[in-house]
Amino acid sequence: MISAGEFRNGVTFEMDGNVFRIIEFQHVKPGKGAAFVRTKIRNVISGGVVERTFNPTEKFEKAHIDRREMQYLYADGDLFYFMDPETYDQVPLGKETLGDALKFVKENDNVVILSYKNNVFAIEPPNFVELEVVETEPGFKGDTTTNVNKPAILETGAEIGVPLFINIGDKIRVDTRTGEYMERA
Repeated sequence: MISAGEFRNGVTFEMDGNVFRIIEFQHVKPGKGAAFVRTKIRNVISGGVVERTFNPTEKFEKAHIDRREMQYLYADGDLFYFMDPETYDQVPLGKETLGDALKFVKENDNVVILSYKNNVFAIEPPNFVELEVVETEPGFKGDTTTNVNKPAILETGAEIGVPLFINIGDKIRVDTRTGEYMERA
């Protein structure tokens, strides 16, 4: 059991027959009245996001989310295939399950598959990936001092903003959580 006063980002719990994951939380202690916890929670199965307030003493059953590292193999239409590196079992997942979580993942990269009671609801790509720039405007020497970005398309098809000195063929490091350029690889 977990009380609402113990909520933190990423905690999963069961409520009203559904499983929720906390996206944001805030403990509020107003000058008058009782304290409460303001949260933004996501239904892990349907993906819906709801804002809700809780009494800090409310208790909920903690939901156990299974996390398995798997290798992304290939895409075939709207199905994406993943392989367990220990058992070599392959798991096909639909595009609706993955959303845009694969936009920074290349074939043969490892990801974490999240499931609840054997129902896969999401994947987590690695936090940082190295990708090649395949399309962008040419860069110029000396364009390193400004904080101006230009659009670039990466080898996975994702489009992000990169500094002006980045050229086609450069390998860059990307933060998959924010989708931002970090540095040259």
